[in-house]
Amino acid sequence: MIAAAEGAHADAHRTIERAARDSYGRLVAFLAARSRDVAAAEDALADAFRIALETWPRDGVPNQPEAWLLTAGRRRLLDQMRHAQVQIAALPELIAAANEAQNMIATGLTFPDERLKLMFICAHPAIDAAARTPLMLQTVLGLDAARIASAFLVKPAAMGTRLSRAKGKIRDAHIAFELPQSDDLPERLDAVLEAIYAAYGSGWDDVAGADPRRKGLAAEAIDLGRALLRLLPNEPEVSGLLALMLYCESRRAARRCARGEYVSLSEQDTALWSSDLIDEAGMLIDAASRARHLGRFQLEAAIQSVHAHRRSSGRIDWQAIALFYEALVRIAPTTGSLVGRAAAAAEALGADAGWNLLETIPADAVANYQSYWALAAHLLARMQRHDEARAAYDRAIGLCTDAATRGFLQQRAAALR
Repeated sequence: MIAAAEGAHADAHRTIERAARDSYGRLVAFLAARSRDVAAAEDALADAFRIALETWPRDGVPNQPEAWLLTAGRRRLLDQMRHAQVQIAALPELIAAANEAQNMIATGLTFPDERLKLMFICAHPAIDAAARTPLMLQTVLGLDAARIASAFLVKPAAMGTRLSRAKGKIRDAHIAFELPQSDDLPERLDAVLEAIYAAYGSGWDDVAGADPRRKGLAAEAIDLGRALLRLLPNEPEVSGLLALMLYCESRRAARRCARGEYVSLSEQDTALWSSDLIDEAGMLIDAASRARHLGRFQLEAAIQSVHAHRRSSGRIDWQAIALFYEALVRIAPTTGSLVGRAAAAAEALGADAGWNLLETIPADAVANYQSYWALAAHLLARMQRHDEARAAYDRAIGLCTDAATRGFLQQRAAALR
């Protein structure tokens, strides 16, 4: 009896965790689109998950977990609105959504996916440009403010304030919960692309799947990229972003050895790379190039395509990669692209050339940027500046959150000693 109860409890928790991982963004988007209040939708969904944690282990997992959570969430929203007597105009839509959710449970239908709609709403011109991509990452993809702050190299408290203000702006400015007109899509597209790529990067970093909040994020980002391509099939940067993610995803099986240790890109076994994903990415890049409108994500995908070519050629054309990075930093001089350019130059022209480029990056931009310190340590070691290399390795190790990558860096640092 006890064993059966424990099994039911574990099953319920697994189902709730899976729903939170796979459906959070769609659930919030569905509720927010009808209540016109992102923060209230998030609070209501949090309550729904709390109630599920209390009742599912006792009463059993419902046949339609997502629809159950949706129904519980809309009840909470209705209670909030009736109690506060605000947003009365949204009540008819919310009541209609309640009926819709009940019908989904009865018929077994899945609720509509409104993630892209909410992402474009988060990119509304009335919202602070610096808050648009972080807002999507939290609201649609479920990342917490601390993780988002880390990705954007700002303090968690500052990011929390930025996100709260953006949600309040959506509510108070009565921003319409509908896709913008086709003429307005391009001005919002960059923030949406950035959010999808940041979500993919967060899932990619968690290769071991140790963080339940990021589990499945890479797959969800690719899913959103495909949905965005269906919405905007003629936008070359959409094709470029999807190609970039697919090139990276093609190497997932080769990123760790059988013992779970980190394997650098240049040392990976190309036989483990997915040829299907590489081929699909290549077709997307070809399609994007026909538009003759080069952008950041197309260039990043082109860099990855050169790496992918090693699968057939057995070599890496570092000269080509260095040229692509030169073009990339002219379009998007981000800290990541500047560090990448230095790494490519070091391979193509020598460690001194890479180091000279690395030194041009402002110190405050890389103080907590782990990739910078890992590359600095590698180049300093190649230049026989071992004391400085050890210090840089220590800095990189301290900033590293992945155990396997940290172990790789520790081995490199130990070799200097």
